[in-house]
Amino acid sequence: MLRIRNLESGYGALQVLKRVSLHVSAGEIVAIIGANGAGKTTLLHTVAGLVEPTAGTIQFDRTAIAGWPAERMATHGCVLVPEGRQVFAPLSVRENLLLGACARRGAERHQGRPEDLDRMYGYFPILRERERQLAGTLSGGQQQMLAIGRALMARPSLIMMDEPSLGLAPLVVKDIFKIIVSLRAAGHTILLIEQNAKAALAIADRGYVLETGQCILEGTADELLRNHDIQRAYLGNDYRTIDE
Repeated sequence: MLRIRNLESGYGALQVLKRVSLHVSAGEIVAIIGANGAGKTTLLHTVAGLVEPTAGTIQFDRTAIAGWPAERMATHGCVLVPEGRQVFAPLSVRENLLLGACARRGAERHQGRPEDLDRMYGYFPILRERERQLAGTLSGGQQQMLAIGRALMARPSLIMMDEPSLGLAPLVVKDIFKIIVSLRAAGHTILLIEQNAKAALAIADRGYVLETGQCILEGTADELLRNHDIQRAYLGNDYRTIDE
């Protein structure tokens, strides 16, 4: 579904990504882990069309999309759940969700919206209860659910999530990651950027480790969890998964 080869990107003279290569297959959760400043957000922003790549290729659904603007990427089926949620605070929960449908192609943006709203409320029952509440008054966890629901309203092929656990209490993080697993079970494909390596690898199929803008390691989630270097750097020697 997504194939990146030798991608380079950055901000002006600052090169952040250095020949990054990875792929995401349909129906997978793929986690990108790494420390702050490793280039994780820049990677997502480059794929999403928010940052211009300087070299390399990006293929999405077998189409070369490097350099496409963000709105074209969204209508093509690749959406981003940004770091910090970035919901529209003065708008209601319902209005935020309906804005997500604006990313659909052409006439599709007006079709099936009531059914899609019901589907979002099935994923996130608390949002149905808060349907008319202003998004800015929701808790952090509820705003994260709203941001994910807003992205799903676009009917994407690929959902990219940037630090969905950021700033949330441990019990809320557990709920968010259970929701992500349920999305995969429903057929969604997810590229997950996460500093919480334990939680991310506990639910992922595969993973990549990004360090100073380079992919230094890749493997199945289980292989990365059991890698001694990864344990020391990101997990601690006595690591535990999110379910423990």
